[in-house]
Amino acid sequence: MGEVKSAFEKAMDKIKGIEGLTPEEREELKERDELKSVLAGFYRGDLNRDQLWQRLKGMRSSLLKEAQQNMADSLRLGNILEEFQQRKEGILAIEGLKEKRNTAAIENTMNAIGKLQREYIGQKEKAVMELRSAIEENPQLRVRQVRTPEGRIQQTALSVDEAIQTRMAEFLAEHEKRYEAMFHQTIVRLRKELK
Repeated sequence: MGEVKSAFEKAMDKIKGIEGLTPEEREELKERDELKSVLAGFYRGDLNRDQLWQRLKGMRSSLLKEAQQNMADSLRLGNILEEFQQRKEGILAIEGLKEKRNTAAIENTMNAIGKLQREYIGQKEKAVMELRSAIEENPQLRVRQVRTPEGRIQQTALSVDEAIQTRMAEFLAEHEKRYEAMFHQTIVRLRKELK
């Protein structure tokens, strides 16, 4: 059986690993820690786009690309629009720090992602309104069949909100699948543009 190490022993092993690094590797580790700290502050909202730019100014281009990739990976179809806007501004601010810039293509792709998110949310809201209207007009849509413990089938009436929730689950599964595929393709394109 393997040896179980205490937290102290694990920490000592880590220190030994760090001590064996070259000065360049130590500097890179330090820069990566700084990058993580800056990105955490940006994600929390402690830093705006301009402050992010100032804090990352002078960093190696590989770390700038890593920061952009990190932001691209944090994008989700269901992100709040303000959160998306923050990531977009961050990615573009970092792009301004690079020697070789691809700003127009990145901005175009980010706009496509934003449009896709707005369309996704709009379609979802439209479906809820149409479903609510249909359920309110046709009470039969609020009936659900339930099997009792004895094996009999019993019909129960749902509230309008319960019926919407039940029917929306079916719609959302297909809706999300379609939009997630398009979103994923666009994120892949963005990652390629972040050179």
